[in-house]
Amino acid sequence: MDEDIESRKINNSFLRDHNYATEADIISTVEFNSTGELLATGDKGGRVVVFQREQESKNQPHRRGEYNVYSTFQSHEPEFDYLKSLEIEEKINKIRWLPQQNAAYFLLSTNDKTVKLWKISERDKRPEGYNLKDEEGRIRDPSTITALRVPVMTPMDLMVDATPRRIFSNAHTYHINSISVNSDYETYMSTDDLRINLWNLEITNQSFNIVDIKPANMEELTEVITSAEFHPNQCNTLVYSSSKGSIRLCDMRESALCDNHSKLFEEPEDPSNRSFFSEIISSISDVKFSHSGRYLMTRDYLTVKVWDVNMENKPLETYQVHDYLRSKLCSLYENDCIFDKFECVWNGTDSVLMTGSYNNFFRMFDRNTKRDVTLEASRENSKPRAILKPRKVCVGGKRRKDEISVDSLDFSKKILHTAWHPSENIIAVAATNNLYIFQDKVN
Repeated sequence: MDEDIESRKINNSFLRDHNYATEADIISTVEFNSTGELLATGDKGGRVVVFQREQESKNQPHRRGEYNVYSTFQSHEPEFDYLKSLEIEEKINKIRWLPQQNAAYFLLSTNDKTVKLWKISERDKRPEGYNLKDEEGRIRDPSTITALRVPVMTPMDLMVDATPRRIFSNAHTYHINSISVNSDYETYMSTDDLRINLWNLEITNQSFNIVDIKPANMEELTEVITSAEFHPNQCNTLVYSSSKGSIRLCDMRESALCDNHSKLFEEPEDPSNRSFFSEIISSISDVKFSHSGRYLMTRDYLTVKVWDVNMENKPLETYQVHDYLRSKLCSLYENDCIFDKFECVWNGTDSVLMTGSYNNFFRMFDRNTKRDVTLEASRENSKPRAILKPRKVCVGGKRRKDEISVDSLDFSKKILHTAWHPSENIIAVAATNNLYIFQDKVN
């Protein structure tokens, strides 16, 4: 990244045919597992697609493996709440991997109301030689059984099974926007607009409410919770962001109900910049701890900010994602784009930040060199091994040949979800119904 920020090569892209792309195909979450060998995506149709990285081939040792489809399964189905006359979408809101303990993989996936724990395992043998069944699986007549035989395991073609091991439901009145696995690997939290619940991974019929910001009178409601995450290595610390642009750090050792935060990170608003849209664009759509746990990254509509956990009054760094949209807030409000929830991610060493924008652009900010780059994930430049060219947006005045005008940006093409490999410079970018995987240039 630091050597040559512009030279990213496409590894491969999982492109669904545009002619058949439907609303259900739109990718709604992307997540690498802790080793980066697996990559999971969830979509609006309730499906989870898991990609596995190919092993390095001996005849091309310089070429790291590409990601190919490993398993596809239907995680959630559309439901109907008859008591509230409410349709519950099947759309996957978040996926979180659990650390691998044995040969199987485990992941949590959630829609608006229900979290499921899935086990993904491989089978390459099957039992044969049952006593009470014939080879087709039909029950045999007991009178025909004259000898007992010992069933044996015979090899078969490799199958990848996805089975739901736990279903955590009926704990949220409002829509779940995030889940986060604790560093104790025994508990996780699920977060909706007004409450955060703590679950034990083994217990599905009860959870503990640890944050509740619901006022006694709903007319007094001034903010909602937008995202929450556990500290990477302190199992008692969590952070959650709000639609008012504040971030609260809570310590579960202080009290069972974390309504009183330990720290409040908030940047005072500049009165000269105040406008009708100020409150909407200050809403934080994503908050992430750095891998070290020392910093917090937050994404609001126009900026990415980095906060030092030990400094509450102002962010350490502020990066403008698409400042050229300030003049367009009126039309973005009319087409509802101003409410888009962009996510942000750290690279493995916490030195580079990545987040999405419109026109299938995504942005990277190098914290050390203060350089930034805009890249585009699109079919036109998605040929394998193509080098991505930096893109520039011009505001008013003369437009250079390689620049794109603000007025010609396509706001229906947006990159909301991205993921970064935990240790290598490989990124996954979801552009509507396509998943692009880019990697650093291989010499």
